[in-house]
Amino acid sequence: MIRVIFATAFAVVAALPAQAAVQIQELTSPGGIRAWLVEEHSLPFTALEIRFEGGTSLDAPGKRGATLLMTSLLEEGAGKMTSQDFATAREALAADLSFDAGDDAVTISAQMLTENRDQVVALLKSALTEPRFDQDAIDRVRAQIESIIRQDETDPSAIAGRTFDYLAFGDHPYGSSKYGTLESLAGLTRDDLVAAKAATMSRDRISVAAVGDIDAATLGKIIDDLLGSLPAKGAAMPPHAMLGLTGGVTVSDFDSPQSVVNFGQAGIRRDDPDFFAAYVLNHVLGGDGFSARLMDEVREKRGLTYGIGSYLVPVNLAETWQGSFSSANEKVAEAIAVTRKVWADVAANGVTEKELEAAKTYLTGSYPLRFDGNGRIADILVGMMAEGLPASYVNDRNSYVEAVTLDDVKRVAKRLMTPDALRFVVVGKPVGLETTN
Repeated sequence: MIRVIFATAFAVVAALPAQAAVQIQELTSPGGIRAWLVEEHSLPFTALEIRFEGGTSLDAPGKRGATLLMTSLLEEGAGKMTSQDFATAREALAADLSFDAGDDAVTISAQMLTENRDQVVALLKSALTEPRFDQDAIDRVRAQIESIIRQDETDPSAIAGRTFDYLAFGDHPYGSSKYGTLESLAGLTRDDLVAAKAATMSRDRISVAAVGDIDAATLGKIIDDLLGSLPAKGAAMPPHAMLGLTGGVTVSDFDSPQSVVNFGQAGIRRDDPDFFAAYVLNHVLGGDGFSARLMDEVREKRGLTYGIGSYLVPVNLAETWQGSFSSANEKVAEAIAVTRKVWADVAANGVTEKELEAAKTYLTGSYPLRFDGNGRIADILVGMMAEGLPASYVNDRNSYVEAVTLDDVKRVAKRLMTPDALRFVVVGKPVGLETTN
């Protein structure tokens, strides 16, 4: 089954002229796996993106870090190939294969020349269906992740992020690092990795996108060959996270001349009708550029930081509205006070017509710049699929931004923004600040 969507000129592969039209095809493979495809045959090259929903949030109890370790080992030998054999084969085929795991998904990216496509698909299939998980590879990759964990323990930005996540989500998987701890990582066995693969990589949670020199029939066969033998169902998804943030300050002592600050409150779901109004509102408040309210008040007018920003974070199982900055220890208390004041002012009064129009101009003008190559487009498409967006969103997205009115922004600011509920996590030696409940 193939349905063709005609997208606008900005959703183009790098090889196309700026005004060329493209077609996003929605297809279902003979084996029943959905995929989106943008055909572009001017270059003999294809990017393939595969996403399994669930990610590191599906780590089994007591096995934190298993999904990330498992994913990191998929290219460390498969079938009859050792780790070195696999790397040699990939290089000989001029293929780019990458495997990653985040809170919400395990992702696989493959970029390949048309002349080597069959061999690259066979190599990728071996990684997905016959990973070796050799003990020497496990020990080597585990040591690399242990090094990351130790570095994070002395990185104030990592400490701030980890502390904020725990305050926000507690014992939910979102509340802890996807790397696990030194203790949990040390306890993982090969059997745990096999179990993690079965839990996270199954046919009931796949999104696939391809961009480049390939047609729908060929893609359908490749998808079934690659993914058809995976388990039909994976582990049950965790529940929606209960947000535990309350207003106040949490100070984590760290010997540094400046403090790192993460702050946030409850956010908004991606499928909420008010999402685009909130998206535009956030850009005015703390988006890119020096004209954002927070940047203007905290940096430009007072010189309290080099940079400050805010961002909506609507992930699969939680919604937050977060921000961050760094400030000298003697200035951080004032920076927090100004941030709260700005938050309260926008909550009460909304934004100006000039700010709204500038935000919409930036957001609509910068959107085409995201579509800067086959791999990037495939990544965007698979993300859209995972979020339940229609293929026509590529065409319609800017119209959603343009439709936001000043009244929409004011209403959503009053609905969502709760300055008294902002939690600030401060890592450093801030002068005049202490933890408050």
